[in-house]
Amino acid sequence: MDFQEQTALTTANNSFSKRSTVLILAIACGLAIANVYYNQPLLGHIGRSLEIPVKQVGFIPFLTQMGYATGLLLLVPLGDRMERRNLITTMLLLLSCALVAEATSPNLIWLSIASFALGYCSIVAHLVLPLVAYMTAPEQRGKVIGTLLSGMILSVLLARTVSGAIGEHFGWRSVYAIAAGLMIILALIVRKEIPVSKPSSTLSYQQLMASLVDLFRQQPVLREASFNIALIFAAFNIFWASLIFLLESPIYNFNAQVAGLFGLAGIMGAISTPIVGRLTDERGPRMLVGIAVSLVLSAFVILWLAGTYLMGLVVGVIILDLGMHTGYISNQIRVYNLVPNAESRLNTVYMVINYSGGALGSFMGTYVWGLWHWNGVCALGFSLITIAALIHFNTRQRKLIQSP
Repeated sequence: MDFQEQTALTTANNSFSKRSTVLILAIACGLAIANVYYNQPLLGHIGRSLEIPVKQVGFIPFLTQMGYATGLLLLVPLGDRMERRNLITTMLLLLSCALVAEATSPNLIWLSIASFALGYCSIVAHLVLPLVAYMTAPEQRGKVIGTLLSGMILSVLLARTVSGAIGEHFGWRSVYAIAAGLMIILALIVRKEIPVSKPSSTLSYQQLMASLVDLFRQQPVLREASFNIALIFAAFNIFWASLIFLLESPIYNFNAQVAGLFGLAGIMGAISTPIVGRLTDERGPRMLVGIAVSLVLSAFVILWLAGTYLMGLVVGVIILDLGMHTGYISNQIRVYNLVPNAESRLNTVYMVINYSGGALGSFMGTYVWGLWHWNGVCALGFSLITIAALIHFNTRQRKLIQSP
């Protein structure tokens, strides 16, 4: 590293040591990923506004999360070979445009395209995290990245609550209009606060993409962890995509604002994140994955048997969210431990498969609700987690049992 690069890195380290900079980046990560989840409590309003049947409105969160998975696959690897400040700022501005398109959608086709674009451009957090890891001093790295991850988790939880409340009082379009303005403000602030960075890789885009395929083929634990979290996330989104229809039904007669408030029941998942991390270090990530699968399976049993009672629904949501976050963190740690200096690409494979499963779950949740209502939703979620449990606890996978 020459003198100019060393000076730039020292300046960047000083910048990232400021609490204000870390806070701004945490907010940027959180608000960007929150855009993916705003639609879940709003599906009832969106369907009525655009006259979309229940079985079709499920395409909206499905396409949003498929767009997110596609962005993770095609855009995140660019962070290793492009100047990240310009890339992050550009993505925030494009995200603002996608949000405006969402807010002004006149029909299902327009809304579908806008939803995919919104998800595609919402991958800002996964451009920020590698930048922070590279530019933060080693003794501060864990603290800073932990702050960013906490911001992301809390934003996902609050996204449903905030969008439900705003959508109920001002209409679903206002949620996306407000979010578009926030992205423009964030783009201006982030451009001022983030220092210029030098690309960390000289690989061509084609070489970067080819290395993702190689990792997937060569790492069985990567495949197992990715498909495990994809099944958990699919079941998780089956519940959340259909919850608004249960709450609006004669069983509860609640509105979108109340549906959003259920997001706060998942705060236990955010609080448990440090505990899960410590247990993973002490007990091993694979054991924690087993606990996560068991928690989600138990949650669907409770939701199926007692979800039509408010207390049963709340308890089920808390356990479901706890299981989801436990599975996400423990599986991700398994993946990060596989290949040194390949964390970004390992994370890309892991997250693409994760969000592909989540997207499919969002669509299946509303579709199954349209056919079989609550019993169908719970049966489908329970079935997916049963598959995850059978694969995870299969004693024939002796080689993987000894793996991370």
